[in-house]
Amino acid sequence: MPEATDQETDGTVETPTSAEREVREAVEETITHKGAAKKFGTFSGVFTPTLLTILGVIMYLREGWVVGNAGLAGAWLIILLSFAITSCTALSLASVVTNIRIGSGGAFSIISQSLGLEMGGSIGIPLYISQALAVAMYIFGFRAGWTYIFPDHPAIVVDFAAFAILFGIGYVSAGLAFKVQYVILAIIIGSLVSVGWAAYGGSMSESIQWWGNFPGSPETGFAGIGFWAVFAVFFPASTGIMAGANMSGELANPRKSIPLGTLSAIALSLLVYLVLAFWLASSATVDELTGNYTVMVDKAAWGPAVLGGLLGATFSSALSSIVGAPRILQALAEHNILPGSSWFAKKSATGEPRNAMIATGALVLAALLLRNLNAIAPLITMFFLVTYAMINVVVLLEQSLKLVSFRPLLRIPRAVSLAGAFGCVFAMFIVNPTFSLVAVAVVLALHTYLMRKHLKAPFGDVRSGLLAAMAEWAAKKMESVTGPRQKTWKANMLVPVENSAQAAKVYGLLRNIAYPKGFVRLLGLTGQRNYEELTEHLPALADRLQDDSVFATWTVVRAATFSENVAAGLEALGGAFFRSNMIFLRLSDNTQRDAEFERLVGDAQTYRLGALIYLGAAPETGERPDDAEEPTEDALRTTASREGGVHLVIDTPEDGWRIGTDLGHADLATLLAYKLKTNWKTRLTITARIQNADERKDALDYLRAAVELARIPNAMLRLAESEEELDYSVAAGEEPPAITIFSMVAPAEFDTLRTRGKRVRTPCLFAMDSDRENALV
Repeated sequence: MPEATDQETDGTVETPTSAEREVREAVEETITHKGAAKKFGTFSGVFTPTLLTILGVIMYLREGWVVGNAGLAGAWLIILLSFAITSCTALSLASVVTNIRIGSGGAFSIISQSLGLEMGGSIGIPLYISQALAVAMYIFGFRAGWTYIFPDHPAIVVDFAAFAILFGIGYVSAGLAFKVQYVILAIIIGSLVSVGWAAYGGSMSESIQWWGNFPGSPETGFAGIGFWAVFAVFFPASTGIMAGANMSGELANPRKSIPLGTLSAIALSLLVYLVLAFWLASSATVDELTGNYTVMVDKAAWGPAVLGGLLGATFSSALSSIVGAPRILQALAEHNILPGSSWFAKKSATGEPRNAMIATGALVLAALLLRNLNAIAPLITMFFLVTYAMINVVVLLEQSLKLVSFRPLLRIPRAVSLAGAFGCVFAMFIVNPTFSLVAVAVVLALHTYLMRKHLKAPFGDVRSGLLAAMAEWAAKKMESVTGPRQKTWKANMLVPVENSAQAAKVYGLLRNIAYPKGFVRLLGLTGQRNYEELTEHLPALADRLQDDSVFATWTVVRAATFSENVAAGLEALGGAFFRSNMIFLRLSDNTQRDAEFERLVGDAQTYRLGALIYLGAAPETGERPDDAEEPTEDALRTTASREGGVHLVIDTPEDGWRIGTDLGHADLATLLAYKLKTNWKTRLTITARIQNADERKDALDYLRAAVELARIPNAMLRLAESEEELDYSVAAGEEPPAITIFSMVAPAEFDTLRTRGKRVRTPCLFAMDSDRENALV
């Protein structure tokens, strides 16, 4: 059976401004990751660095201490609570990544695309600094393990030797870093095998203390400690979930790799921590667990394997940070957030951010010269937690606003993002309340600074939708938000009505196009004869829409002709705060009004409105008189619930079957098809109208890419080489669709629209873009 897609020539009167062209080019640059060479997959690019960051130094040096203080049940509770917080964040991360084309910079890209560059930058700058300083801290941890084995080696020599190796690997390429991490992964696996061999050999002979007495640590003379203080020591072990996401610009398929790699790494590391806690509780006494930080080395079958794992864990964490930090810096610089951005943003011929790497190396080197970062170590953890909290907030806001642009392929309950946001804030103030307040203050100060820079975003965000939802006092703020607004698109329809009975016949279609967050503005058109009828029945129709959860208003205007009536309405309502973005017109087989309709389509272009031309199903005899019966709401729903569903036809795009930053002139048609499919809970069939068989492969590839990027699940794809094949229900013996949706461009040829409608033998909706829609955002 053939398969499908639709686009046509440009139908807008206004050409894009130079600023709009610059924005579009920037979007394409971000989406295609120009300059990047090799792309990495899920295992090498996300799973391995995330797993190695989580299975870090705390596992080797502090998990035994946690078990000794809290007991096995207490330790399991601390581990599960810690991982629950980061798992909620990871699920929020996974959900939002499946909804956007994530650029380079990981969390910075995610936050920027939802809350704007100012918020993304205010989080991204401290995140970058924390990631760079973390390299120095990991080097200090590596040195501690190294001097434990070789106590005669000078500490500063070990530090700078480790830095030189790390910097050299990171400077060469991320690919080399990933290869080195495979070796480290093997070493860590070897250390865990040594632990397992000890268990097999009978090390688990101690009685288990299920709930501990929390004696404290040797440094405090075992003066006692509380549950939450032990939690604060362990919690950083469960972080590190952004190690893979930071490489988003180098991933072949970040939408797939980040969720799969991050969540699987968390699941495996959680299992390791839980099993290791059981082994420690069974293999050592409470005194050994609380008083000896290297108890794992002593209890393992071969201690040097655990020491190798300790060194490998610190080295791999440092390597992930020194590779990830420059990519955050380079992403910040791409959007001109930092002074000297043009230099930081440059990449090598192989796509490596060498300048950003040099700057990061200098920062790490300066931190090493300080010789001790313990004083600010909690602040580094706070910035990571602020980033995690903001990712949860992004998803929570997107879920709450219910914009059609938020349709992730991985949906999570709102309770998950809420729990993640609350959990991160809770962990911040448990770990260190003072530094938590400092971190929040730094983020707010940076946000205030970046707001004054008036940054230009190459993508839309949800801020305008959020501000519009608050109150009219936010109107000026919403208008000041720069960049396209495709992410906040909703179906806001202006519906001319001469006869309320005719409007009632298409009520179900209007309601399901607008639901849940769009609105319908009923524009009553009258000369003299039907003024009373409209003023009597339009309010009832608007109330019915309101009862069906669709915001609706009505008004009546008077003018001599139909087109003058609608034009007057467009002029009167053009300055409204909640403006319509499309006009809904009903077309019949009566050609007397074609000239007026042509004028209205031109007016829609002038006012940058989309245009919907609705054509009811023709009787078998072919004629559609003005008073022809249209499908009622119940009829439309019944038809849609059958096998036919919604049918979207996409014509050959103007630039050929190549996916770009949008769908050309099929964005509005695609969005409407998705909304009707969702609201009718039916299936969607997408047909590409091709000119010849040579286009088949390109058209199918285009459809698959469009469906994937537009996040439209379970769509059936077809191809049609002739207009007759568009009526696929006859050849397949299937139920006809409830409605067929085409895209159109101006000037509209209404006779052609009628001909297409007769061939598909279903109600038809012809959609003309306003250039303000984008089904791929």
